[in-house]
Amino acid sequence: MLRLFLLGCIPFLAQGQHAGAVVTGHYRNLFAEAGVSKKKVAKKVDAAFQQLFHGDPQSEAIYYAAGSNANGALAYVTDVLHHDVRSEGMSYGMTIAIQLDKKTEFDALWNWSKTYMYHAEADHPARGFFSWSMKTDGTPNDETPAPDGEEYYTMALYFASGRWGNGAGIYNYRAEADRLLTNMLHREVLCGRTRRGPYACGNMFDETARMVRFVPGLERNGFTDPSYHLPAFYELWARWGPAADRTFWAEAATASRDFFQKATNPATGLAPDYANFDGTPYSFRRNAGAANFRYDAWRVAMNWSVDWSWWAKDARERELSDRLQAFFASKGMETYGSLYTLAGEQLSTARAPGLIATNAVASLAATNPRAKEFVKALWDLPIPSGKERYYDGTLYLLSMLHVSGRFRAWTPK
Repeated sequence: MLRLFLLGCIPFLAQGQHAGAVVTGHYRNLFAEAGVSKKKVAKKVDAAFQQLFHGDPQSEAIYYAAGSNANGALAYVTDVLHHDVRSEGMSYGMTIAIQLDKKTEFDALWNWSKTYMYHAEADHPARGFFSWSMKTDGTPNDETPAPDGEEYYTMALYFASGRWGNGAGIYNYRAEADRLLTNMLHREVLCGRTRRGPYACGNMFDETARMVRFVPGLERNGFTDPSYHLPAFYELWARWGPAADRTFWAEAATASRDFFQKATNPATGLAPDYANFDGTPYSFRRNAGAANFRYDAWRVAMNWSVDWSWWAKDARERELSDRLQAFFASKGMETYGSLYTLAGEQLSTARAPGLIATNAVASLAATNPRAKEFVKALWDLPIPSGKERYYDGTLYLLSMLHVSGRFRAWTPK
């Protein structure tokens, strides 16, 4: 297999020669372009799903069945290390399930989300949103929402409408997506009590900056998380979402593309975990390290690279992928660590499968031939297992789908 990757040539096209995958319907399979048979690629992706969703519950699985209710089966994805269920992981699990045509798992995750995580109470400050962290028995750890969960829930529901059609109740996927997307943009400010005390919550996007907030809570909503910026999704919402808001989503996509340029270091391509809307790093006393390239920031390159692959609207994203991959290659493909200052000072020597995976997705936008080395690194990576398998595993599966061309836009009905 090594010989195939060394001989394989990933074609790179100039901007004028490239049409995005959503337009052409051609989603690049970088493994196949490097000489791996499509059959082997499909087998590897399917094996990852089987292990992470239906493998050994003690050492492999992150997906767990949890009985049933009037709406059908229930299941959750859990962060095994921290013993909780997160809106991030639930929405990632649904996204993976729709792309692999796993309706049973998708519906069970959505049912658990709506049953335990969703706030339908009229007087709850997070009404219309999901608790970001729950115990596996459905008890909330924190009733406040985290916007990346809502973003992925919305996208997964639109895709489910397109691939499977709409059902009744909570399985009317398009109606659920429209409602959630409207709340993300227009939810009025509500004040009330949560298990952790008083909370005031508004919408999830800053109307002036056209950017997603880190949290919608009023006490700390004036900054963002670069990994929450998903212009590839916003372009679809500008076409599929409620008609009155489509201009906003098109402008949000442009704003996020510009933001990537401001938030990333001009030499390394590294982004911080948190940033102000002008792109400058943001941190606070309880999270002083958020100004560095850490766990959230691993996902940023995936976001801009998928945006280029799907829409080909901003060639600067290709420069970002080249810059980022050049930095990591300079640190040694077999040795680079997982945490850095934005200038490139290494803060951890630990090898992180999640980062190795998302760096491979950057190859969707890269122009330098070194991109195939990052694709090979993902191919050679074992399916994550053990106590840290949740975050590494979800990023691994999402990245495998993107790099194999199996992460696609399914037009809703």
